[in-house]
Amino acid sequence: DLRNNNYQFFDNRYLATILGLIYSSIMPTLTLPNAKHLLARTLLGYSKEQLQQAMGYGSLEDLIDKALLADIALPAPPNTWVTTLPAQAQQDSGDAGRWYRELNYWWNNRMFAQGINLQEKMVLFWHNHFACERDKVNYPQYMYQQNQLFRKFAFGNFKQMVKEVSIDPTMLIYLDGNNSRGTGPNENYARELFELFALGIGNYTENDIKQAAKVLSGWQVKGLTSAFDPTRWYKDASVTIFGKTAQFNVNTLVDWVFEQKACAEFICRKIYKNFIYYKADEAFVAQMAAVLRSNNYEMKPLLRFMFLSDHFYQTNFQGSRIKDPQELMIGSLKALQVKAPDMVNVYELSKILQMQLFQPPNVAGWPGQRDWISSTTYSYRGGFTDSLLTGKRYNGVAVTGKLDVLAYARSFSSSEQAGKFVNDVIDSLILFPISDTKRQFMLDTLLDGTIAANWSTYTPQADARIIRLLKAIMRLPEYQLT
Repeated sequence: DLRNNNYQFFDNRYLATILGLIYSSIMPTLTLPNAKHLLARTLLGYSKEQLQQAMGYGSLEDLIDKALLADIALPAPPNTWVTTLPAQAQQDSGDAGRWYRELNYWWNNRMFAQGINLQEKMVLFWHNHFACERDKVNYPQYMYQQNQLFRKFAFGNFKQMVKEVSIDPTMLIYLDGNNSRGTGPNENYARELFELFALGIGNYTENDIKQAAKVLSGWQVKGLTSAFDPTRWYKDASVTIFGKTAQFNVNTLVDWVFEQKACAEFICRKIYKNFIYYKADEAFVAQMAAVLRSNNYEMKPLLRFMFLSDHFYQTNFQGSRIKDPQELMIGSLKALQVKAPDMVNVYELSKILQMQLFQPPNVAGWPGQRDWISSTTYSYRGGFTDSLLTGKRYNGVAVTGKLDVLAYARSFSSSEQAGKFVNDVIDSLILFPISDTKRQFMLDTLLDGTIAANWSTYTPQADARIIRLLKAIMRLPEYQLT
């Protein structure tokens, strides 16, 4: 192949294959630390049982191919209202608000019950990438449809997803395409398509935006879907975008956007920051982009390449990412093996923790990382994990799904050996290494003045002491990292 291509070593058609051969020779193995790191980054938390299940696959390749990237069916809708034609009556009656809550509960339950599969984590990634605010869209039917669109393309074709997002009712409403005419086009979506969704700042001109806005006109929301009205489309015989003159439509415009070199690097950089580290390694991003281009923007080969790379498992990346509120809450429910989680509690705290689903702060989405932690949110994070142990929210309201602490403790084979039990619980809940001093403090918290030889989960007040231990662990700064 290289000979036939005149030895053009870095042709995109060959680079992905060559990189694959290189990485296959240094492919990481399925060790316990690697499995923990992989599950932490690809799921919204995991339980001890899921970790054991992951280890049972025997190799990272099988875990990734047969579980994390396995195609699964779209879930059933939250209720029949998803097919109700939007009408002002929903707003007047309060149905829209109730349905929106139900949509939140439904998605949180999906995240909690997903199993070892990347789908929901990717849906959340795309929800933040193509950020739309419910307060402007108003109708939860549209938000549900967009959520299912992200699920359909969770690790599918990014280019095709952009085409469908461009005429999705939620996006048409949110970025004003619904009212755009070719004679006076609204530029909002064209601008964000270039800046936030596909290329990044500095890779387009103002004229490119103006011309693209003409091409994107003509689409309107009709009932539960959208339709093209040619009378509202631009009348120019052709426009010039990125130096090419043609009579574009939505599909050919998106195709041309994806021909720009910046496109693959842009989305790969964002994926890198979300799944590996908040500061991108540009050399590795370039390798990711080559894989993405060579696979015509199919996400699954890219994700597989990333998750099977030695780069992904570098120790300095492990435990280096601050949990977003969804990871903190859903992950805590999984880690503690809560059987019947209170999604009302999750919904209410999500607003306080500044990550209310379907309500990102703006079109740029949640910035993440250090923005998740403040003097206010850190306290409420601890209040959430406390509520799983005490059965009471920060304001005293009872929550369902309180942890059975004795059953949880006895799920560890070391439950009757104080020192080993404390270390096992810490290692189960925390990825970032903690000091020996903190480990000793946790042991002292469990023993509460007695000696280790006297510890048993069957002694009086053992449950209260376990609760104090778990509270202390889950309020550590290290627990906020994944």
